[in-house]
Amino acid sequence: MKKLAAKKKQQNIGEYIVYMYQMEDLLRSYQFNMDEVSQYVVSHYPVTPDEKKEITGWFETLSKDMQEEGIQETGHLKATQQEVQKLAEIHWELLKTDKDYFSIYNEAKPHVIASIMAAEGQDIGHEIQICINGVYGLLLCRLTGKKLTSEQEKAAQAFGKVLSYLNLVYMDRNRQVPQG
Repeated sequence: MKKLAAKKKQQNIGEYIVYMYQMEDLLRSYQFNMDEVSQYVVSHYPVTPDEKKEITGWFETLSKDMQEEGIQETGHLKATQQEVQKLAEIHWELLKTDKDYFSIYNEAKPHVIASIMAAEGQDIGHEIQICINGVYGLLLCRLTGKKLTSEQEKAAQAFGKVLSYLNLVYMDRNRQVPQG
């Protein structure tokens, strides 16, 4: 899990964020009971016993971090949310400087506004948080077999395009240049 998370973070920051949200929810679903996480989750991974220990250790660290940050029931890890904030900063910059991105975001904007209106005054975060939540919601619906409306599908596609563009810029800016 740690290796998968690290790989996602290097290749697609949006996927990494959604993956971390999923892992947080997995721990919540087991009420942070690491024996059950080991028995019902980790034991089924097709990896060596040493790798299972490493994965269990990763879940234990994640669990500890979530409890220390007080997000046992809702919310997300600060480190993950810092990545969301970086995407938001890129978003606000690109809106002013990149007409291609502006066009892509304008396709998503009606869905962002609809999400804000549906929240009925509840703070659901900035535009990029809304896009991430929309994509994560799509994943959860697919995992649980819930049927989406065509409007929800359109919103998720538009949010995905925004996040894909932001990912390209994020990855370009964070590319590791080999020291030679």
